[in-house]
Amino acid sequence: MSDTLLTVENLEVQFRSGSSTTKAVNGVSFSLNRKENIGIVGESGSGKSVTATSLLRLIPNPPGKITGGRIVFEDKDLLRLSDKEMRKIRGNEISMIFQDPSTSLNPVYTIGNQIVESIKTHQHLNKKEAKEKAIHMLELVGIPEARKRFSMYPHEFSGGMRQRVMIAIALACNPKLLIADEPTTALDVTVQAQILNLMKDLQHSIDTSIVMITHDLGVIWETCDKMLVMYAGNVVESGTVQEIYDNPLHPYTWGLLDSQITESVSSEEELNAIPGSPPDLSLDITGCPFAARCPFAEEICLKKTPEMIEAAEGHFTACHFQTKEHRLDRKEGKVHDRSNIKS
Repeated sequence: MSDTLLTVENLEVQFRSGSSTTKAVNGVSFSLNRKENIGIVGESGSGKSVTATSLLRLIPNPPGKITGGRIVFEDKDLLRLSDKEMRKIRGNEISMIFQDPSTSLNPVYTIGNQIVESIKTHQHLNKKEAKEKAIHMLELVGIPEARKRFSMYPHEFSGGMRQRVMIAIALACNPKLLIADEPTTALDVTVQAQILNLMKDLQHSIDTSIVMITHDLGVIWETCDKMLVMYAGNVVESGTVQEIYDNPLHPYTWGLLDSQITESVSSEEELNAIPGSPPDLSLDITGCPFAARCPFAEEICLKKTPEMIEAAEGHFTACHFQTKEHRLDRKEGKVHDRSNIKS
């Protein structure tokens, strides 16, 4: 059996609105091994969530459509499977946790019913067995008095508890791949840490791999082995988390790292921010999509799209300036202390 669980090759996703076409994802490629975690990071609108939902073929059509590429999961190209075959994979072999459990849980059904439904859909268990497994999953994700809360409704749970329920549903069938789309965004910092620790503990117990979608680089550091940095629908840098934190190569990555709130930033100190706004993806972009916001852009950046090249072993970036001298000249004095991002 191959170590590679998932391979995405040149994924392209577009959305149509009238006569306008938005290229939301433009040639995204990556691979994920078994028991490995990969983080996808970028600003809102960068294409990270569209990439995630594409893996389960959940792009609404219309207006969206996967227009190119391959998504190979355990030697099966998911884009070639029928809807019936995909339904067998969703929730069973690949599960997803969404960022807002309030919109993902049905308010008129009990928590227990919603977990049981997921279990009975994919596993050959009778009603009693499914109920006992559902209660076990609630206990596993740290829900107190699980047997009593089995019969309660979503509005009777706190935000953190609802997110734990979503994790219980996602992991109930022991999926091989878990997609987590901003799973801690709506939670306070303390609950955030609890949820991330819970996901890591459960991952080890069921040997699943994780695709983590987030704008928070601290979450990536805590949970992932590899990471993709996305901008305007493109991957601009990829590699191990350690390598990218220690040696970021793309100016956009520098900007993301530099704009994080850390313990070393005082309350009076002005936060660093990337100037400008992302480009309009419904328009044709000439050159590097980040050029208009990049403080180091030169004429070639405005005219020629940079190719994704391997600047170091396993570390790729799409930037025209990849010699050591260019990187040092550009990076000098521009990136501040990032050590506390990792904590």
